[in-house]
Amino acid sequence: MAGLAGIAGVAGVLAWRVLRSPGLINPCLGPLPDALAGHPLVREAWDGVDPALIWDSHVHLFGDGGPDSEAWFSDRAGTWRWPVAETQRRVFLNAACLEPGTGAGAEYLARLESLATPFPAGFRMLLLAFDAYHDAEGVRQDGATQLYVANDYCARAAAANPSRFEWAASVHPYRPDAVAELERVHRLGARAVKWIPAAQGIDPGAPRCDFYYEALARLGLPLISHAGEERALTGEQSLGNPLRLRRALEHGVRVVVAHCATMGRGRDLDAGPHGPWTDNFLLFARLMDLPAHAGRLYGDLSAVTQRARAGEALRRIIERGSAGGDWEGRLVNGSDYPLPGILPLFSPDQLAAEGLLEPSAAGPLAAIRDHNPLLFDFVLKRTLRAGGRGLSPRVFEKRGFFMQDQPAGGV
Repeated sequence: MAGLAGIAGVAGVLAWRVLRSPGLINPCLGPLPDALAGHPLVREAWDGVDPALIWDSHVHLFGDGGPDSEAWFSDRAGTWRWPVAETQRRVFLNAACLEPGTGAGAEYLARLESLATPFPAGFRMLLLAFDAYHDAEGVRQDGATQLYVANDYCARAAAANPSRFEWAASVHPYRPDAVAELERVHRLGARAVKWIPAAQGIDPGAPRCDFYYEALARLGLPLISHAGEERALTGEQSLGNPLRLRRALEHGVRVVVAHCATMGRGRDLDAGPHGPWTDNFLLFARLMDLPAHAGRLYGDLSAVTQRARAGEALRRIIERGSAGGDWEGRLVNGSDYPLPGILPLFSPDQLAAEGLLEPSAAGPLAAIRDHNPLLFDFVLKRTLRAGGRGLSPRVFEKRGFFMQDQPAGGV
C-alpha cells in the first residue's frame, strides 16, 4: 500500500504540473483596468437591474484545514484516490488565488470581498455550509466525507461582513438532531439549507426525510439541492435524480434545484424504479411544468454556462427565463464560486459558436475572467442571448426570496 501511495503521490504532482500550463490556471490578475471596468459589456450588464436586490445565491466556502478544523477538504491521502483528490484541491485553491497550506480561511474571504468591489452596494453573496457524509443510521462518517464546512464557521464568515455576505446552512436529514439543528441555524440567521445528495449520502425521496421537510416548510427555509450528475465530489449519482425532490415539494418546501440539473442522465422514476434513462434537465423541466409546483420549485443557474452543461439546455433556460418567459420568476442566479476561476470549465468562444453569445463579446469576457471570475459570471449571464432574448433582471434580483421567512407559495 505504501508503494501505491508513493506512485499516487508522484501522479498527483505530475497532474498538477500539467494543469499549471498557461491558459489552464487562473492567472489571478489584479483589479480590472479602466478599459475593462468601463467596457460596454460591463455597463450594459447593469441595465434594468436593481443592484440593491442582486444576490449571488451559490458561493462555496472552502477550508484547507485539518480534519479537526471547521472547514476542510480531504485529499484522500494514502488511498488510490489521492492523485485526483489532491489535484482537485490544488485546482480549487488556484481558482480562489490561494496557495496550499494557507488554511484558506481569512484569505478566502478577503479574496471574495476583493472580487465584490466592482459590484454596487446591496450586492450580496450567499455563503454555503456543507455537512459531512452520514450513513444510513445517521452516524457521521468523516472518512467518507470529501468536503466539510461547519454551520457555525459559515455563520461567522457571513457575520464578518454583513454588507456583502449572507449564509446557508447544511444539515444532513439523517442526523438524530436534524430538526433541532435546523431550528438552531434558523435562529442564527441562515437563509437557506444546502445539500449535494450524492456526496452526502442523502436520498431526497426517502420517507425518513418527511419530518425534516415539515420543519423546513414551517421555518420558511428554502432547500438548495444539487441535482443531476455530480462531478466535483464523489458519491452515488442516482441520489441526484431531480425527481427525488418531488417529496420535498409535496411537503410545502421551496426547492431550488442547483444547476437546473444540467448534467447527466437519470432514471425516469415516474415510469418505475427501472424507468428509461432520461436527460436530467428534461426531468427537471417536467417538474417545473407541473402547475402544482409553481411557487415552490425554482432552478439555480450556477454552472449552467460550463462547457459540459451549455447547449440546448442553456438555450431553453435563457428563452424560458427571459422577460415574459414562464420561468422568469423561477430562476435564481448563482456563480458556484470558486468554479468560475477554473479556466478550462468555461469557454465564451464555445458559447459564441453555439449562437448564445455575440462573437465580439468572447474576448472581453475572457479578459474580465482573468481579473475577476465573479464579475465574469455575472456579466456573461447578463450578455447571453437566445432567439434575441436574454435572461430577465428578475433572475438576478432575489433578495426578497431569501430575506423573508415565507410560507409555501413563494414570492
